[in-house]
Amino acid sequence: MIETVKNAWKIPELRKKLTFVLFAIIIFRLGFAIYVPFVDTKLLADQFAALNSGNLLGYFNTLAGGGMSTASIFAMSIYPYINASIIIQLLQVAIPALERLAKEGGEEGKKKIQKIVRITTLVLACIMALGYYVTLKSMGVLTRADLWSAIVIIATMMAGSMFVMWLGDQITEKGIGNGISIILLVGIVSQGLRAVVKIINMQWWAMIITLVICLAIIAFIVYITEAERRIPVQYAKRVVGRKQYGGQSTHLPMKVNMSGVMPVIFASTICGVPATIAGFTQPQEGGFWWNMTNKWFAPGATAYIIIYVLLIFAFAYFYSTIQFNPIEVANNMKKNGGFIPGFRPGKPTSDFIAKVLNKITMMGAIFLAIIAALPQIMSNLPSLGGLAIGGTTTLIMVSVSLETVRAIEGELMMRHYKGFLE
Repeated sequence: MIETVKNAWKIPELRKKLTFVLFAIIIFRLGFAIYVPFVDTKLLADQFAALNSGNLLGYFNTLAGGGMSTASIFAMSIYPYINASIIIQLLQVAIPALERLAKEGGEEGKKKIQKIVRITTLVLACIMALGYYVTLKSMGVLTRADLWSAIVIIATMMAGSMFVMWLGDQITEKGIGNGISIILLVGIVSQGLRAVVKIINMQWWAMIITLVICLAIIAFIVYITEAERRIPVQYAKRVVGRKQYGGQSTHLPMKVNMSGVMPVIFASTICGVPATIAGFTQPQEGGFWWNMTNKWFAPGATAYIIIYVLLIFAFAYFYSTIQFNPIEVANNMKKNGGFIPGFRPGKPTSDFIAKVLNKITMMGAIFLAIIAALPQIMSNLPSLGGLAIGGTTTLIMVSVSLETVRAIEGELMMRHYKGFLE
């Protein structure tokens, strides 16, 4: 990875793109030093420090680079855009018009879909900013709680979120890699210092064990992220005039972790709802709701881990279903004269692909469950407790890093860079 970046830096055009990415990252981080008005930031930071780790606010604060705990103008970071993208992607399955626009609209269709995503982002940013204002008011951290302060805070948060979305688009257009993913990665990495401090404060043997586990998790994520099942595909020979087409052998690649990090994000969000509600309602100690949020469904509890893992499996299968359609793949293969050796084109081929999809989805779900549940299990160990090795954050960091390196390597390949090809 380091060698790839060094090779890219030697090329003036790529150096310009990398410099632009670094400049955009600096602008993004500077935005976290600008706070929205009418908020007591010190009191707010104390409130967030006391939050349960399973609380949704604490969870989103970590993913947003700590902006929510300081009432930064970038507190919502890129999440309205991410949520809008997920919503539109899911609606493409439910609304045929959107599906046709995405698949058959070409470049113009992609632009229309992107416009719809941006409008949805604005609506979600308004809703999330309103919810954040209500949260600040319930915490008692506002220095002024009238209509004008509400308008200023909500408008500022919306503007910050839309600016981050624009900044991500600029990185994608003028830099290298996916700008949205890079911004997400920067926000998570900025919170990594806390985990480093916790590791340093451990006993020496616990520190070694923790570091070994961290390296093993990263290696495991890299291995599964790059893993894929390749189904052999043979194309029949066709003679058109004096030319012969087809006859070659290729393969159909199917990623083991096809759903990415989305199942973990969805499962974490749902599991964090009870703790968030309890934080606002403050149930009586010893009561049913108090026991459910502080004992039965608290992060690290057996019931919490079981539900967490089941939700990951459910979302992994759901997301792989909407991402990969075996019937559509089989039909396209048949139209182009392709077939899988040993299976007739049409339904037998689609059934075989669906069977393979179910198997690799199971393996991908097991992988995500291990990565997500391991930190919860570690939190029950006294010597390692409190260490924030989040499955979601680690998976995002590794996945985005691999994606960015592949983008740089692609740029190098396009320019036939001698140092890289050797």
